[in-house]
Amino acid sequence: MRKLLFLCSFLLLGSSLFAQDRVKWDFSYNPTTKEIQLKASISEGWHLYSQYINNTIGPVPTTFTFTENPNVKFEGEVKEPKAIHEYDENFEAALDFFKSEVIFSRKVAKAKSGEVIKGYVTFMVCNEVMCLPPVDIDFTITIP
Repeated sequence: MRKLLFLCSFLLLGSSLFAQDRVKWDFSYNPTTKEIQLKASISEGWHLYSQYINNTIGPVPTTFTFTENPNVKFEGEVKEPKAIHEYDENFEAALDFFKSEVIFSRKVAKAKSGEVIKGYVTFMVCNEVMCLPPVDIDFTITIP
């Protein structure tokens, strides 16, 4: 019953516009480390889920989707720092998430100056009482 009430509040109260207000994204390229950096600044009281959560439990993991560009090659997948691992009342399970700020990164193996990396991030945020529906945010990063 609790999960049903939670789901109803999720559907009725949630709005993708609110989720965008809760997380501000900054997308950049670091020429020193040759990595793209995908920085999420998370509003106080809210948390953003890790890429590596079991999405059969309920929350949507953060995912990054990149548009194919034959002139850009990546080395490995998107990395994330160690997440907070705590019991989440909303989903009645221990989950991995981030509070305040997190920087995801991905190594660029090959890209010339002026090349453009495009894609989008899908994410979901929750607080102690409710979750907002998943949101897609487009990004464009130009290699200097």
